[in-house]
Amino acid sequence: MKKYLYFKQTLSTNALAWEMNREKELTEGSVLYTDFQLDGKGQPGNSWEAEDGRNLLFSIVLHPHHVPMDELFLISELVSVSIKDALDKYATDITVKWPNDIYWKDDKLAGILIENSLQGSRIKTVVIGIGLNVNQKKFKSNAPNPVSLLQITGKRQNRKQLLYQICRNIMNMYNEFDKDKIQTEYACSLYRKEGYHTFQADNIQFQAKIDIVQPDGQLLLERENGNGEGFYFKEVQFVI
Repeated sequence: MKKYLYFKQTLSTNALAWEMNREKELTEGSVLYTDFQLDGKGQPGNSWEAEDGRNLLFSIVLHPHHVPMDELFLISELVSVSIKDALDKYATDITVKWPNDIYWKDDKLAGILIENSLQGSRIKTVVIGIGLNVNQKKFKSNAPNPVSLLQITGKRQNRKQLLYQICRNIMNMYNEFDKDKIQTEYACSLYRKEGYHTFQADNIQFQAKIDIVQPDGQLLLERENGNGEGFYFKEVQFVI
């Protein structure tokens, strides 16, 4: 089977990857990409806006049997860092907004949706869906802060070249799977990693700085009074 599988359009590359994998297990590193998703998904409850033929919409299939369940966040970290590394060649000020959004300054450039299946207590398959704004000029949805590479650079970019580079980065880091390197690069790539910033939890805003991100993905923040507090995804948000 070819590693890169192209579809003119589909409901969702993640949904298609799961469907194909159920019929016959896809080879590790298989990439499904499309010009348009009829039902593109962001994080649960969110949709993903992408104009037909102008952006990158793809999913990568992995079978990380060697990764313990409590270290699954390493996959999210290595994917985020791999995308950032590819985008650093096009623009400065690219960061990873915890847990895995790709930002340019204060605007969202890419989103990642990771879904997994288990076999007993082991991770059997992980499907990583990535939406990256490449050549879109305008955004019509009510998403608060989307941006594209075209808007950043003023130039149209080669989508397939960028796709190949991101996938190479992901597979290189995945095959190496140096945990310390992954966590260090992720920490260095974080959005607002320096100084105090405004966060919100339980509808209350407060000032805090990022301390560390735990191996299970928990974000540890330090408030101005020195008190530390941990948050999981959706429990806290950045105020932008």
